[in-house]
Amino acid sequence: MVKLFTPWGNATWLLTEIDPDEPDLTFGLCDFGMGFPELGSVSMTELTSVAGPFGLKVERDLHLTANRTLSAYAEEAARVSKIHA
Repeated sequence: MVKLFTPWGNATWLLTEIDPDEPDLTFGLCDFGMGFPELGSVSMTELTSVAGPFGLKVERDLHLTANRTLSAYAEEAARVSKIHA
């Protein structure tokens, strides 16, 4: 599991899979910081093209130690309206 986030906002992604037929597509739990986290696919090209203030980019959380399954994170995120990882 890989956690990506926007350092300037509340967007978070917990990604667990890469589509073998379409390596640019990943699957995981996506939360744009608007209170509606959902499971789905996301393009790595799109994620790497996102730029915030002062050119900040989406970052990887190097300190994540995933201690649950993706479905457990998704269930919690649905209850509290955001990803806690």
